Amino acid sequence: EVQLAESGGGLVQAGGSLRLSCEASGFTFDDDDYAIGWFRQAPGKEREGVACIGDDNGRTYYADFVKGRFTISTDNVKNTLYLQMNSLEPEDTAVYHCVVGRFCSRYGLGRREYWGQGTRVAVSS
Repeated sequence: EVQLAESGGGLVQAGGSLRLSCEASGFTFDDDDYAIGWFRQAPGKEREGVACIGDDNGRTYYADFVKGRFTISTDNVKNTLYLQMNSLEPEDTAVYHCVVGRFCSRYGLGRREYWGQGTRVAVSS
């Protein structure tokens, strides 16, 4: 059974940084059948893809609203996914979820199958 545990959220001022972590179990990051990424959902808004990374060639995808500010990475030894978030803006306030899917393309994470409970990020102005 795939399990995902996010951590690292919190309250930060605009312009600050946070690093989110997602510890995964039930599959390994070097498994070519899976890709992994981050989604977020702000209060009153629809869920949206933030970034993903593929297992086969390390392909990455970033939503336009985070390009140049966020970086997705993995530690295959620790089986942990990270999201380094810099230059945070109040609009980044949301619950961030770690998600496992089947592929990461230029359109984002596809065939999403497993979701973590999420970690809350709040950015004050």
